Amino acid sequence: MIRPKLLLRLIHINWVLVYHGLDEIVLKTHLFRPIRYLAFLTPSFWLKTRTDSRAVRIRRTLEDLGPIYVKFGQALSTRKDILPDDIADELVKLQDRVPPFANDIAKGIIEAELGMSISEAFAEFDASPLASASVAQVHTATLHTGESVIVKVLRPDIEERIRSDIGLLYELASFAEKFWPDAKRLRASDVVAEFERTTLDELDLFREAANATKLRRNFENSELIYVPEVHWPLTRKKVMVMERIYGIPVGEIEQLRASGADFKKLAERGVEIFFTQVFRDNFFHADMHPGNIFVELPDKYIAVDFGIVGTLSLSDQRYLAENFLAFFNRDYRKVAEMHVESGWVPSTTRIEEFEAAIRSVCEPIFEKPLKDISFGQLLLRLFQTARRFDMRVQPQLVLLQKTLLNIEGLGRQLYPELDLWQTAKPFLEKWFHERLGPKAKINAIIKHFPEFAEQFPEIPSLVYKALNNAAQAQQQAEHQQRELNLLKAQLNNNHKSTVWTMLLSTAVISLMIYLN
Repeated sequence: MIRPKLLLRLIHINWVLVYHGLDEIVLKTHLFRPIRYLAFLTPSFWLKTRTDSRAVRIRRTLEDLGPIYVKFGQALSTRKDILPDDIADELVKLQDRVPPFANDIAKGIIEAELGMSISEAFAEFDASPLASASVAQVHTATLHTGESVIVKVLRPDIEERIRSDIGLLYELASFAEKFWPDAKRLRASDVVAEFERTTLDELDLFREAANATKLRRNFENSELIYVPEVHWPLTRKKVMVMERIYGIPVGEIEQLRASGADFKKLAERGVEIFFTQVFRDNFFHADMHPGNIFVELPDKYIAVDFGIVGTLSLSDQRYLAENFLAFFNRDYRKVAEMHVESGWVPSTTRIEEFEAAIRSVCEPIFEKPLKDISFGQLLLRLFQTARRFDMRVQPQLVLLQKTLLNIEGLGRQLYPELDLWQTAKPFLEKWFHERLGPKAKINAIIKHFPEFAEQFPEIPSLVYKALNNAAQAQQQAEHQQRELNLLKAQLNNNHKSTVWTMLLSTAVISLMIYLN
């Protein structure tokens, strides 16, 4: 049963849809189908002359519903292969042009967090935000040392709104798991829990600053990507100050083209950055939509917004690498076997059938550039295959899958001729050679040698203790065996005595009966 507070939120969501003229979405749901004849009472019925396009109405609806819905719109904005162009183009505005909150509120939050006035903290501060997104907005400023910086400020009361919507998602996931068979396989509640963890992490700008610092260190002096420096003295939980960067937004394709950007190299480097973060560093930027990526001409990326990052367990990392490489080599049997081995599909799965299903999905997209791949059809076939073989969703991989979709969408925009598979394959082969080849094993021994050396003097005593314990265990086992043999013998003797006693008693009783 949905709690009253969450029910009110659900009603509010439907009211926002109706208010923005999306009545058809509301009235097609099971909840409101019985009263769909009341459509003539809705605002859009009487305001048919409104001039806003459907794309604008959808974008404004997501803005009014709050940060979680804005993020959903951001993710969709890169997928022109799924959405109509007009909607995708309008949703791009959700990346950094969400309506800002009041300037005086932003200043109040900054001063409260820093414990000083704006003029004490900054030589110059622009009260008009440079960009505004779902969770925070950004202002430009100049430090007293002359450095140009950006000041990121969390939206007021943002945590309460996010927790409310996540609570509703939990309720809906629980409801789905009770009445929709596929929901358990999709692990709806676990996916919501993973989403909750990553979303709430965004609300701590200390954590984001630490993420940025680690990514900057991972790509120090890199030709692939630049990560701006955090100014720690003025960073707090709700305020973060960071080096200001200058570049062209990656979504501004015409501006990039006019400026002479190398689209092919940018697309290939995007793939390389993804695999480098996931497999070399095991620490990846998990919110790489176009609003967070800029280009330093001709072919270098600049990243911002590090609130969501992902990591993998070593076993997941290894399985993913092997799956990717087997996939690139079209070794579908290996892919099928690893899915069973990792527990991603049931152990009762017939490998031959699963292999054939994977081949039927993958073969049509091989050796094709991104522009010739229908992502919508691919997703549909993947979902059908997953359902057929009872493939369970892995919540810990949801962030990775989201990031891969972002990268693929970005590559589709920049260089549609990109061959994603051939671009990624050499990197994975190199990674396997470095991690699993003979040189890697030697390096592992060298790396752990200090630990071995530290424990070496203790080895004789450890061996002695082990042998002594083994000897004592053997003696104890022999003693227990002797006691068991004695007990067995005693039981046998008792059994014999009991038999003789019963025979003698029977004979005495028989004799007495005979004499009587």
